[in-house]
Parts: sequence; structure tokens; C-alpha cells
Amino acid sequence: MSDILVVDDERDIRELICDILQDEGFSTRMAGNSDDCMAELNAAPPGLMILDIWLKDSNMDGIDILKHVKRDNPDVPVVIISGHGNIEIAVAAIKQGAYDFIEKPFNIDQLMVVIRRAMETSRLRRENSALRRQDGKTAEMIGQGAAFKTLRSQLDKVTKSNGRVMLTGPAGAGKEVAARYIHGESNRADAPFVTVSSASIQPDHMEEVLFGRESSERGVEQGLLEQAHGGVIYFDEVADMPLGTQSKILRVLVDQSFTRVGGTAKVRVDLRVISSTTRDLQAEIAAGNFREELYHRLNVVPIQVPSLEDRREDIPHLARHFIAQFNSDQGLPLRDLGEDAEAMLQTMRWPGNVRQLKNVIERVLILGEDTGPIEARDLPGHGEGASEEEDIALSAGLTTLPLREARELFERHYLMAQINRFGGNISRTASFVGMERSALHRKLKSLGVVTTNKSGARVAQVEES
Repeated sequence: MSDILVVDDERDIRELICDILQDEGFSTRMAGNSDDCMAELNAAPPGLMILDIWLKDSNMDGIDILKHVKRDNPDVPVVIISGHGNIEIAVAAIKQGAYDFIEKPFNIDQLMVVIRRAMETSRLRRENSALRRQDGKTAEMIGQGAAFKTLRSQLDKVTKSNGRVMLTGPAGAGKEVAARYIHGESNRADAPFVTVSSASIQPDHMEEVLFGRESSERGVEQGLLEQAHGGVIYFDEVADMPLGTQSKILRVLVDQSFTRVGGTAKVRVDLRVISSTTRDLQAEIAAGNFREELYHRLNVVPIQVPSLEDRREDIPHLARHFIAQFNSDQGLPLRDLGEDAEAMLQTMRWPGNVRQLKNVIERVLILGEDTGPIEARDLPGHGEGASEEEDIALSAGLTTLPLREARELFERHYLMAQINRFGGNISRTASFVGMERSALHRKLKSLGVVTTNKSGARVAQVEES
């Protein structure tokens, strides 16, 4: 159980409160002035603080201390006590974030009710923080292909630093998973990971969501930046952030502090910033939609997250991972992946990337009528994302060609799909299609198929003439 810090300039009062709390099973600490109080706070944040408004012979009064606590340890509930209590003091304390206000001389039973309620609030806040930390550690990097290994190597290089990272890549490729991996492997892993969904927050409310708000009616409300103090703030789709907010975020990065909406006091934060975007930020800068100075502040370490089509070797591993995940989380059948289904998944088009693959697997598990291996016939026909018009056009094109040319067209598309499926590995491709490696090389040359480096993997394409 977390301890309770009792701060009162009257020795008899603070010792009486501590004796009562200890009789109730609580661990306590005491401070008689503001200096001792700040020393205790710096040594270790308490689970709860009981704070006198008036502190004789102190550099700060209770309201000043309360402001410091709410700035540096916002999860610590503070119960204000005072022998000079009136409505103005109570309102001032609540506005600054106090949990409750009790007037001296206080009723013991009333005091214990407030303390137990406040300690329960403290416990729930600690549990929420622990869940946020656990959530930050659950990101799993799944894959074995060359493109994946390149990405993993780049991420590993930045985990132990506090450098700002800009993740780029198509929608659904796994940029947030990469950001959570950085956080989970860093020295901030036990601190919060807070996501700012720039595209989903209304522009008019963006600053309130980020910086929080102060008002006489509702007191202090923390924003996302304050919630991420000590940990990571992740700006998802940062290009969607309004220009006015971009200027203020730039100031936060420079000063490591900000002011809540409606407030005047500076709030200090210690943050690591990770951003992501699917857009070309240089083009956004040229169009006047993104601040160039903010771009340079965020883009300290740029990392490209490859599309799923650039890491086809990883598709079976990802599919099996999602099958196990859906079984654990939703109780869906724990099915194996048949060879024909594996091959089809690796040759399908994936415009929605990893997110789309996960949706396809979930759909198959929900709609499937048995618990045997997933077969190709269980998967969406003609490749998820491939248009019916493309299939018809290909068929029509083949029917207008002589047999030899139609065969060459088919072989070219078939072999390119298999090479891409195996990440450009000619030996594995040759083994699967049933050809000698040298024969496959000759066939590819005759068909005008070459392999080029892309995202750390070899990708087949038609040679330009």
C-alpha cells in the first residue's frame, strides 16, 4: 500500500493524523514546512497527500505546494485541510486540482471517509498507469524476411536514445507497432505511451486535447501531453495536425513546457516524441500545410516502414500470429494454415497492408465452418483488394493472344509472383516451382524478368527495354 504524506506546521496535528492513519493500517510520512515537504516529494511520490493551507515559517503556502504537486506528480490526490477555511479557499484549492477540502477542527470519521475515497482514487490511477505501461510493452515485431530485418535493425538502434523518430510508410503497414516497439525496448518502458490521433481529433478541440484545460467549474483537466510525462507521446498522422497547433507543439519541443487552455502556469513535461505519416511531408511543406521547422524537429531519425507487399515472406508468420491472437482474445478457432492458403496469401494484393491481412484472418475464423487447416478456398476470391475488372482484363488480354505469347505472359506473372513471395530468393523459388536454379535463371532472362532491391528485399519486375 502506498504511503500518505501529512504536511502541517502544527506538530500535534500532524502527529495525531499520522497516529490515526497508522491505526487504520496506513503507512505515513510527515513534514512541518514547505522545504521538508518538497524533500519528501522528491524522495518518492506518496499515494496521497494531506496538506495544510497555512504553513508558518515556510517559503511556500499550501496552494503553492499544490501547484507543484499537480505539475510534477499529477496522479497524487491532495486533500487540503485548514483552520481558516472558507468557500474562497476551498474553490481556489479545487481549481488547482485538490481532491477535497476539510476544515479544522475536523471530524475523525469524516476525515477517514475522505482519505479512503482518495486512496481508492490513487489506487485506480496507479492501476491505469500500470495498464498503460503494459499496453506499451505488448507490441510484437513479427517477421523473418530481409525487409523486416532491416526495419528491426533500424528500430533497435534508436530504442536506447531519446532521439525523435519519424516513421513513414503506407496506411496499415504497422507504424504504431514500430513506435510501441521502440517504447517497449527503451529506458522509458515503464512510463506511459500516449497516442495522439491527429486525424480523428476535431481541429477546434486539438489544443484542449493536447494541453488540457483549467476552469473554475471543472478545475484542472490534464491533456495528452501531461498524461505522457516521463514517457512517449506518439503523433499518429502528424500531417493532419492544424497549423496553429503545429506552432504550439514546436514551442513545446523547444521549451519542454506549455500552458493549459484557460490557465497561466507553465506545465513542465519530459517527453520522447515519435511521429508517423503516410504523406510526403516535403510536399505538404511546399503546399503550406506543414511547418518546415517542426518537420526538422520531428524528423531527427527517419525510418521507413515497408508495405506488406515488400515483405511477403512474413505473411505466413503474421497470419499464424493473428490466428493465435484471435484465439486468445476472442476464443476463435485455433486453426492451422494450409500450404495452398499460405501460397495464396503470399501472392494476393494487399493495399491495406498488415491491417488488411489481420481483418482477412479474423473474417475467415469467424465465418469458417470447421476447425481444420485454413485452405485457399476459405480466403476471399481473386486476392483481397484485386479488382474484378483487373481479372477480366487479364483474361480478355490472354484470349486475344496466340498461345505462345499467352503462355509467356502467364509465366512472367506467375514467376514474378513466386519470386516476390519468397523475397527474391531464387533458390527457394526454383525449389517451389520445380525447376533447377540455372534453368529458372534462363527462363527469367528469356521473359525479361529482373530482380531489384527494394525495402531490403529482392523484388521481381519486368525489365525496361
